[in-house]
Amino acid sequence: MGSLYLRGNTWWIKFYRNGKCFRESTESTKKMVAKKVLARKEGDIAKGKIPGVRFDKVTFEDLADSFLKDYKINQKKSLVKAQRSVNHLKKSFERVNVPQITTPKINEFIESRINDGAANATINRELAALKRMLNLGAQQTPPIVDRVPHISMLEENNVRKGFFDHDEFLALRDALPEYLKGFVTFGYKSGWRVNEIKTLTWSNVDLQKRIAWLEIGMTKNKEGRTIYLDDELMEIFNTQRNLQKRGGLIVPYVFPNRKGDDGIKVFRRAWKTACTKAGIPNRIFHDLRRTAVRNMVRSGIPERVAMMISGHKTRSVFERYNIVSEGDLMIAAKKQEAYLKTQVGTNPGTVVEIPIKKAFSENR
Repeated sequence: MGSLYLRGNTWWIKFYRNGKCFRESTESTKKMVAKKVLARKEGDIAKGKIPGVRFDKVTFEDLADSFLKDYKINQKKSLVKAQRSVNHLKKSFERVNVPQITTPKINEFIESRINDGAANATINRELAALKRMLNLGAQQTPPIVDRVPHISMLEENNVRKGFFDHDEFLALRDALPEYLKGFVTFGYKSGWRVNEIKTLTWSNVDLQKRIAWLEIGMTKNKEGRTIYLDDELMEIFNTQRNLQKRGGLIVPYVFPNRKGDDGIKVFRRAWKTACTKAGIPNRIFHDLRRTAVRNMVRSGIPERVAMMISGHKTRSVFERYNIVSEGDLMIAAKKQEAYLKTQVGTNPGTVVEIPIKKAFSENR
């Protein structure tokens, strides 16, 4: 059984769990308050909770700090997005103690974000951040979260489906500034992410072997990747190399910015202007990645090889990028029509008997 005792004017409690003694200050000068703290602590022990932590003193800010520190320690590339999620969560959970982060409180947050006009996908990323915070707190030794409440995710139906037909891409490229033309062509053919192309350096290019690669840890999924440079890409890379040689190789990047003194950072305005001139507004650079996947599959490249080139780790995400257009549907309909025409005059009642042993051996 637990007991109470005074240290100066402050009441302390002593209690046991699995034969081990724990002592904790109640930070109160009132005996009745100390009795309630002891009763709550003994109740927690009876439920199997670990003593020694005042969960009601842990705040959302404590969880958020641990969450962001985890991102920094593991060098996650999406730290900026994580910080953005924390900022939105803070509006509803600022100075809220852990026991008060309940499912009803979380649902209030969801409702407020919907009222703000946030997309379901955005809200889900914020909820995922909150769940990660709580799980990290529960996994600590000793834990600072006693339980992780149920968090219902919203249904998402906003998967982007944009891609470029070849004529659209050519029109876009012609409308772009000269320093971006090779940059977008590489994205159109490789399917690499924009930051992967921005940070590509000559140390990761071998023009004699006609390859460019990303080291392990440089990509979003932490895996390395290599692409073979076709004739058009070789011409682009040789041109970039010669231009930089004449300028004294100012920067290590394959695709420097307009001034040639650093890598490409932001080109949003140039991109938007070129899309408008090409008559294809509301396109984003990531549409090139989707297009590259689609083109590789339709050109007959095995899907596994296409995934290695584009850097898709899971098939489910790859399938989302393997987009079917109206043109694909039209081709499928015409192929079916042509096939059915070849069936005219055939006898559907004809049955060809194949001996079981022979069929089995053929299937093997």
